[in-house]
Amino acid sequence: AWPLIAQDIPKVIAHRGYWQTYGSAQNSIRSFERAAEIGVYGSEFDVHMTLDSVLILFHDNATHNMKIQEVPYSYLMDIKLPNGECITTLREFLEMARMTSSGMKLIFELKPHATPERNREAARRSVEMIREKKLTYRTEFITFNLDAGKELIRLAPEVPVYYRNGELSPGELKKLGFAGLDYHFDVMRKNPQWFQEAKKLGLGINVWTVNDPLIIKEMAGQGADFIT
Repeated sequence: AWPLIAQDIPKVIAHRGYWQTYGSAQNSIRSFERAAEIGVYGSEFDVHMTLDSVLILFHDNATHNMKIQEVPYSYLMDIKLPNGECITTLREFLEMARMTSSGMKLIFELKPHATPERNREAARRSVEMIREKKLTYRTEFITFNLDAGKELIRLAPEVPVYYRNGELSPGELKKLGFAGLDYHFDVMRKNPQWFQEAKKLGLGINVWTVNDPLIIKEMAGQGADFIT
């Protein structure tokens, strides 16, 4: 660790938006709006593709005894989030985000899907959507799935893609074209040399989910660029 100066202070990413506040809920439009209000670098959100290939925001794999990716969107569209909003489609979410003037980054987590083919299709549809909404310049992709990550890099080389699964070294990520690593803080504690390796390779470092002030200070001191 070393003394922090202004340029060393990690940027903050709101996990599933800023939702632990009145009137908000995870992966809701309000959680994004609240994150923008408090001036964080980016707001993370989770995207699944339904059986009929509609991209929607939701964190868990299932809700109301239905697996998100195994049912059509019509089965999900009227389900309410805790704040009263319905589950939102990616299209609706991006249309809202485009109207915000804060410039806050869209930290787009593409969830793993059942097959390599579905992962690649979800990646393709995601890239098409952010291009349609002219939001590539504000988007950063993150994913646990290597097939999806490779496809995102291939289809949108101008958009940063971070890998989340934790088993690949910075050198391996660099060879694959990733912009950086987005690993749980326990992974980075077990591999502290990865901080300096990533820095030398010009890769970004994000750590998640860090809610303990002492661990925040520890990760900042090690050189994390972003803390979720």
